[in-house]
Formats: sequence, C-alpha cells, structure tokens
Amino acid sequence: MNTTHVTLGDRGRLVIPAEMRNRQRWRAGTPLVFVDTADGVVLMSREQARERIRQQLEGKELVEELLSERRLEAERDDQAA
Repeated sequence: MNTTHVTLGDRGRLVIPAEMRNRQRWRAGTPLVFVDTADGVVLMSREQARERIRQQLEGKELVEELLSERRLEAERDDQAA
C-alpha cells in the first residue's frame, strides 16, 4: 500500500500522480468512484468497486437472510402483543 499526497485545486480538482495511475491502470476517461466511509474516502475505478461488492456479497443468500430477519421481528412482535 502506497500513500501519495495531493492538493485539492481550484474548483475541487485533483491530479492523480502518473505513478499511481499507471499502477492502477487508470487511463484518461476511466470512470472513478469516491466511496465515503467512516474512516475516510476511498477512490477506485468503477470496475474495482463492482468487484469489491461482488466479493462482499459472495456466498450470501440475501433473500433468505432478509426473510430470516423478518421472521425474527414477527416473532418478537407476537411475543410483545
């Protein structure tokens, strides 16, 4: 992991150093995504963001997970009534 310092320019412009652009294989016109997290801002290409989301969701059965949560909520509601 490398750290690079840049200065925010007029009208909010940033210049990404050539070394970093080359390492990431970002060319002019590459769509980039800023992700605002609790720890700060992460910058990645749109394709890198898609891949990160795929990895985070891999192996998860989202529908079943949501149904399970809803069933638990319904049980709690029934017990409270």
